[in-house]
Order: sequence, then structure tokens, then C-alpha cells
Amino acid sequence: MSRDAFRRLAVGIMVAVGTLLGAWGGGLLWFAADLAIRVEDQSTVTDAVVVLTGGAERLNSGIALLEAGRGRKLFVSGVHRGVDLPDLLRQAHVSPERARCCIVLGHAADDTVGNATETAAWMGREGFSSLRLVTAAYHMRRSLLELRRALPDATIIAHPVFPDAFKRDQWWRWPGTAHLLAVEYTKYLAALARPLITPKKTERKP
Repeated sequence: MSRDAFRRLAVGIMVAVGTLLGAWGGGLLWFAADLAIRVEDQSTVTDAVVVLTGGAERLNSGIALLEAGRGRKLFVSGVHRGVDLPDLLRQAHVSPERARCCIVLGHAADDTVGNATETAAWMGREGFSSLRLVTAAYHMRRSLLELRRALPDATIIAHPVFPDAFKRDQWWRWPGTAHLLAVEYTKYLAALARPLITPKKTERKP
């Protein structure tokens, strides 16, 4: 390859990389600006309240919703194996007296895709068709994407929670929040692209 050809190739690569980084950065700004700032629907009653583990605020919100009659059962997805209900309530600083027979733990999920798969299986066993989804606001968009793929016919109501450690206002000035948003946005893009790069499973004919 001649020197001029190599230079043109290098310039082309730099332009392409710069364009991709610019698009990613613009998307990140949109992603951050579009985060929920409140719960839009607080009154609709669903069959279930589903909490994706990741913070005491989520579990506390889920239990409060259950006690308020917003769902018939509470399903907590993504609980570490070996952790039972009293352990989980203690870690979340929730009184054991608030635990009821209608709180169910799921231990099979290791990530958001697993949360969706585990929740769909549980919803099917219960015969439920609607749920209120409780997770952090920054995690809600990707969670809804995965849950709607796993439960295309279900009614899903978003119920975001807002951890104190997450600084939404001027997030770029808080390294921890900025890193969290960048990672979550990148995971969201990967979730969007996954059906395009993952071959569909074909059922074998009997």
C-alpha cells in the first residue's frame, strides 16, 4: 500500500470513529435528558408488582405498592442464590412483619435479560397478564425493552425509583453518575441491537 493510500485509509478510519463517537455522545445526552423524573401512573392496579433487585429503594417501593393494593403479588427478580425472604428484608432494612405470603423471590436471573425471562415464566405460572415494574429510573428504559420482548401481550406500567446516590441534575459533574449513565446507555444500545446479531432459534419439527 502506498503512503498516500495509507494516509487516506487512516483519515477515513478517524472520520468514521469520530462520527460514531459523536453519535454515541449525542445519544447519551438524549438518554440522560429523557430519564423519568416522576411516576406517571401511580393508581392503576395490576396483577403483580415486579421488583428488579439492585437497591433497597426498589424493594421498599415494591412492598409499599403491595400494601397499597396496587398488585396481588410481589415478585422480586434477580435475588442472589442462598438469600431467602428474611435475609432480603433485613438487607433492605424492612421489618420482617411486612413480609407476607404473597411475596415471591426469583433466584434465576443474573442480568436484565434474565430478569425478563424469569418474570415471564413466573407470570405464566400465575396466569397474570399485567404488572407494575419497579426499578431505578436510569435502568427503566432497558428493563421495559426486555420485559416487553418477553411478555409482548402483557400490560406493563413503569414505576421508577430515584436513588439518592444518582445525581440526575448536572449529571456530567458527578463522575459516578456519569459513568453509570454511559454504561447503562451502552447496554441499552446493545439490547436494541441484539435481535439483529443473534440468530433466531428454529423449532425442530417432530
